[in-house]
Amino acid sequence: MSTLDFPSQHSEAHNGFYNAYDASSSFQMNPLSSHPPRISSTAPIYHEAKPEEIPEEPELELEEATLQRVESHVRKEEVWREMFVTSNGRDKAFKIIQYSLKVYLLFHLSVASSRLWRRATRPPWEKELVRRLNSTIDGFSFTRKCLLLFNWLAPLTAIMAQESVPFSTEKSRSKQTPSKPFLHTVMHAPPPVLLELVHAASDDVFTFSKLGLLSRRTGDRAGRFSDWCWLLATLVGLVENGVERQMIGNLQSEVESRLYTDSMATASIKSKSAGSKHDEKELGRLQKQDYWLQITRWKLLMDLVFVSYDVFKIKRARESIKTFTGLVAALLSAAKLYDRHKATLLKAASMSI
Repeated sequence: MSTLDFPSQHSEAHNGFYNAYDASSSFQMNPLSSHPPRISSTAPIYHEAKPEEIPEEPELELEEATLQRVESHVRKEEVWREMFVTSNGRDKAFKIIQYSLKVYLLFHLSVASSRLWRRATRPPWEKELVRRLNSTIDGFSFTRKCLLLFNWLAPLTAIMAQESVPFSTEKSRSKQTPSKPFLHTVMHAPPPVLLELVHAASDDVFTFSKLGLLSRRTGDRAGRFSDWCWLLATLVGLVENGVERQMIGNLQSEVESRLYTDSMATASIKSKSAGSKHDEKELGRLQKQDYWLQITRWKLLMDLVFVSYDVFKIKRARESIKTFTGLVAALLSAAKLYDRHKATLLKAASMSI
């Protein structure tokens, strides 16, 4: 199932409820969303949550010459290796393979059905190929379910680490106060974190049902509940993504306005001022953030279409739509994960040069 990719690493300072939960962060959507969707070729496809074992994207502020020199030390193979070390990276790779095979089967069956008038039955090798591919898809689906087990530990740890209620002052935090009951701590945790907790827990119940530890009826109920969690988390993610894009757009307008004013004031001067150079670098950074926010938005839209088919039991073009949206979501989330791991390696390489 999916943990939404709440893009906390792209936001600027923002005072509010979630900042009280994590005072060291800027405006955060859902820093704990790291739970990708659990997908099966025969059973309902569940949530692919964000949340992305994904490392926080490092702030990579390097000169262009330094960046080019650093990039020569970081090969693509190293980035893929770092991705596949994490269970989230493997999940993305397996998901791409899984849905690529499903797309192939869709086209294969479509072509085969158009040729039925020529032959009464399919050749044995074709039946065997379809059977093997379906078995492979089921295997990748089950493997992905197991990779996502115990993702509820991340939001649970964050909730347990909460020392004070939101909006508490630094003065009150410094005072020695008795530990609060767990229920009290949970009630004051950010709603996205609570949603991630129950979502990941229901995913695990569904997986344990597939493993045979729980009844099928219990697993079906957990899967249904997980679908609703995924739908709500996706809608929340789209709202937060829109807020962040608006903030980034306002900041871009301010920087562009300063650049225009500075260019008019220094039109007769050949060299650019230090302020202009800084604004140009800031504008590039904001444009990159907006680009990845757009990628996140499209990924969330794919998830929304995907999970809506299960939640609302839509039948029309079910397999085709779910297959293509699942593949697109997998490619987009893999691209985001690749960029974050690459940024981490570039930062490490720049420190060693």
